[in-house]
Amino acid sequence: MLNFKRDFIPGSDTEELMENAFETIRDEKESGRIGYYLLPKSSQVLVEEVETFSKNNPVLNSGKIKNIVVIGIGGSSLGIKAVDSLLCHKNNSGRKLFLFENSDPLDISQTLSQLSREESVFIVISKSGSTIETTSIFKTVIAHFDLDLEGEDSSRVITITDKGSSLSEFADSYGIKQFNIPLNVGGRFSVLSAVGVVPLLLAGYNVKALLEGASSFLESFFDREEQHLLEKAAFYAQNSKEYPINVLFSYANKLENLTKWYVQLWGESIGKIDHNGENVGMTPIGLIGAVDQHSFLQLIIEGPKDKTVTFINIDDFENPLTIPDVTLKHIEKTDFINGHSFNELINAQCEATKQSLLQSDVPVDSISFDTVSEENIGAMIIYYELLTSLTGAMLNVNTYDQPGVELGKQILYANFEK
Repeated sequence: MLNFKRDFIPGSDTEELMENAFETIRDEKESGRIGYYLLPKSSQVLVEEVETFSKNNPVLNSGKIKNIVVIGIGGSSLGIKAVDSLLCHKNNSGRKLFLFENSDPLDISQTLSQLSREESVFIVISKSGSTIETTSIFKTVIAHFDLDLEGEDSSRVITITDKGSSLSEFADSYGIKQFNIPLNVGGRFSVLSAVGVVPLLLAGYNVKALLEGASSFLESFFDREEQHLLEKAAFYAQNSKEYPINVLFSYANKLENLTKWYVQLWGESIGKIDHNGENVGMTPIGLIGAVDQHSFLQLIIEGPKDKTVTFINIDDFENPLTIPDVTLKHIEKTDFINGHSFNELINAQCEATKQSLLQSDVPVDSISFDTVSEENIGAMIIYYELLTSLTGAMLNVNTYDQPGVELGKQILYANFEK
């Protein structure tokens, strides 16, 4: 389970703000206008569909597949990567996820060198169907492995896209299996759709448990049992000018990709022009403890008081690694930690950092995983999606579009056409 603690106090005039935001997103859910709320339930059917497909696919059934290769960027990769990073040490399926997610030629070449055609299935993910990074890398993969898409290699490729998109039409033309993203689900909210379900399930993860964790928290929220979430969104919205920077300080290396997923979700959803024509939003920053205690923490404590900080820690890493009882000449002052576990050490560092920020009048809240599990990760995903929707509603923005990103795409196409 997840435990939440809030050390800041929302303003006294928040009740109407919170109630309006709650009603807004409840209407989004019940009207079906925004589809991510439905995914924890609807994707359970998708799990069964993918399992059946896997059993009947000659490539996946060959016993040779070791690599599930995802070609996608942004919302088509970050959520998958976050879940995989957190759970890969528990995955005993014999399969490994690889992600092509950037047009970096060195990274593309290095990843290609680790793969073989016979051991790989390729999943191409693009909601629009024409994402330039994705299509360019897909062409490179086809050429590198000399894939025969009109022959047996059509069973080696899977597409995930909007029904009717250019990628959807491509799949139809070659008889390639496609899974569709609901049209009312945006890319950055799509990890619990086919975008995440298909690759994670084929890689051997317990996707049903992931969805159940998300579903449980979602139901709890709409049953009005997660008031802390409304209060946090209200604090952010009311104080966005005073605290325009939101820091997510995660105390585990395995949480790094979750912070990257959060940065995209928050930045692309909240940084907007509001209904009154004013530029609004809060800048998301992801940090990893204890590493960034030795860098960015200085800025938080003694720099401008314009930041809120959320701490995430893992109570039980399920790893007993202990600091040995070794005394070293001239550095005996560190012997106080001898015999303690690294699990104790990193969580003590998290708590000490949190206390230092509270003493420095920095608004702080915290989220604790009891352990890393599919259920907890699913709950965390839906927690941040709900927080984003609530804050967007309170800031009077369209949480689900991204006109600033689209502008850059238009300029890219125009520059290449010159």
